[in-house]
Amino acid sequence: MASGNLGLVVIAVDGSEESMNALRWALTNLRLRPPSETDGSGGSFLVLHVQSPPSIATSLNPGAIPFGGPSDFEVPAFAAAIEAHQRRITDAILNRAFEICDELHVKAKTEVVVGDPKEKICETMEKLHADLLVMGSRGFGPIKRMFLGSVSHYCINQVSCPVVVIKGTS
Repeated sequence: MASGNLGLVVIAVDGSEESMNALRWALTNLRLRPPSETDGSGGSFLVLHVQSPPSIATSLNPGAIPFGGPSDFEVPAFAAAIEAHQRRITDAILNRAFEICDELHVKAKTEVVVGDPKEKICETMEKLHADLLVMGSRGFGPIKRMFLGSVSHYCINQVSCPVVVIKGTS
């Protein structure tokens, strides 16, 4: 489909089937800038995953220890377990993305950032000066979208480059 001067295409993945379909669509339909004769650099794909911040879960504590014990007590093992669990989720998401890349014989770089997906995707796009953002849309209805927000809608209105949103799972 698209050929031309795409230097960096960022594909945001979150583990949903819609985001993996967006990855598959980008790798199948987009053509990157060919390597230049002077320095050999060409376009590239970057698979971006935003990991949830561990602070939500690690801010929980077991409560005050009765009978004069410390009230501000942290459980390092709990925090470590949450972080390890998040790493396993991220690894599973990136492994699925690598399977799609291998299946389509495309090499892609990866980047993992931690934070709010809306903000981190936009920050990464600005930092990298990417040419295109590709992402999936889960198609939340108006009620869910009102409470949860729409990452794709937010990014469309915030990033300075074109955004392709792949809807549905077909």
